[in-house]
Amino acid sequence: MVGPKRPQFVLFGSSIVEYSFREQGWGAILADIYSRKADIFLRGYGGWNSRKAVAVLDQVFPKDEAVQPSLVIVYFGGNDSVGPRPDELCPHVPLPEYVENMRKIAIHLKSLSEKTRIIFLSAPPVNEAQLTGPNHRTTELCQKYAEACVEISQEMGIKAINLCTAFKQHSDWLTTCFIDGVHLTSVGSKIVAKEILKVLTEADWKPSLHWEALPLEFS
Repeated sequence: MVGPKRPQFVLFGSSIVEYSFREQGWGAILADIYSRKADIFLRGYGGWNSRKAVAVLDQVFPKDEAVQPSLVIVYFGGNDSVGPRPDELCPHVPLPEYVENMRKIAIHLKSLSEKTRIIFLSAPPVNEAQLTGPNHRTTELCQKYAEACVEISQEMGIKAINLCTAFKQHSDWLTTCFIDGVHLTSVGSKIVAKEILKVLTEADWKPSLHWEALPLEFS
């Protein structure tokens, strides 16, 4: 660990997180805005669902660490919401289990520190016309899991962003937001970053994690 110590932001999730540090990705946008103010750690795992996330919570977020994250942004749901297949060779997680997994994630993260803040990102919609090969992804399923993500977030008293709703506010989302029907273009990433920054601006957290409220290192 290099110093001086800064607030730590952790991005935890599947490929939407793993790819977020690519050029003009939403993680890269946050890292640029918070440069010299916070360290942003990437913990993204392509193909993962909430079931896999629960299995490694203690390894990714050990409770005995002296320094705990100031913010954890969690994204699971896109793979969970893939429709089930008879051979079970897909990342589908039934909706009730997804809800319980997200509850377990929230409980674990809240136990790290009284000052650890949490934002859940829901599954975004998909462009079904862009999907190739055997696929069981639909915007209808994504919407159901997104709504469940928001509901469990409200129950647990944490912030949530419904990406289905956020994307659909843009009339051209189908043609501009996805590389392959699922993963995000720079346009899609800008929507995600904008929604996260809106939460960070409006949250009444103390201390504030708004970028303008954090000191500039070696200013």
